[in-house]
Amino acid sequence: MKVLLATQKPFSAAAVAGIEDILTKAGHSLVKLEKYADQSELVAAVADVQALIIRSDKVTAEVLDAAPEMKIVVRAGAGFDNVDLEAATAHGVVVMNTPGQNSNAVAELAIAMMIFMSRGQFTPATGSEIMGKTLGVQAYGNVGRLVGRKAEALGLKIMAIDPFIPADKIRELGAEPAENLEHMYASSDFVSIHIPATPQTVRSIGYDLITRMPKGACLVNTARKEVIDEEGLMRALEDRPDLKYVADVAPDNYEALREKFGVRVFATPKKMGAQTAEANMNAGLAAASQIVDYFETGNTRFQVNR
Repeated sequence: MKVLLATQKPFSAAAVAGIEDILTKAGHSLVKLEKYADQSELVAAVADVQALIIRSDKVTAEVLDAAPEMKIVVRAGAGFDNVDLEAATAHGVVVMNTPGQNSNAVAELAIAMMIFMSRGQFTPATGSEIMGKTLGVQAYGNVGRLVGRKAEALGLKIMAIDPFIPADKIRELGAEPAENLEHMYASSDFVSIHIPATPQTVRSIGYDLITRMPKGACLVNTARKEVIDEEGLMRALEDRPDLKYVADVAPDNYEALREKFGVRVFATPKKMGAQTAEANMNAGLAAASQIVDYFETGNTRFQVNR
């Protein structure tokens, strides 16, 4: 089978070599489209491939229409909102992600952001320590649990909520289950967000939730910018001059937020959660292995569309 590796933001050279090694040993061929400038290049490149590995690249209905031989798309990472799942299903294309492969990288970044904001982005002003504070974790999956464990080791109290995990299981996993979102936001000095961007979650975190947070609290978003109601965030920061917001993907109104609120707001220049050599390697190799397994055994364990 012919496998296309399409990455506007390329994998490391070592990861690409590992991906190619896995695929060629299994009898497949790899073609690469890296640092492409326009979506039309991806549309052209899929014409004769049977499998596709992507990162944050957009697999739209147009891409799928142009790929008559496509059988499987693997998003190297946990999120998959950059793939049109409905169109993929209509085309008979299996879509998978690689859950857990980037989790530690994202969790470490979330903890680093908490410290960074607590210390005033390392400006000379007096900051605060995170030990003894309460961290609320919104979604207690692979990443959320790692954030909780690392934060607990630093002396924080952990509260968590997840619509798919019962309260007794959350408690078993080492966190205090929140009664509801309002309760968690009102009780947490930090809230770390790990929800996907879905029709139910887009713009779901706004003024009402954010302003429930205690004095001096900080909202940490290493999920998706779309889950934040940006107008609500702006109003919350205006009405509550003690609150802070940090993200690894800049909101659309980031320049206005920075100009107005200074060191109370920070976003990395690009999405940084998975930007480590280890996560790069883990996710890339997992994607290649899942493609090999799919063609050899039909394994669809990590399929996200039906």
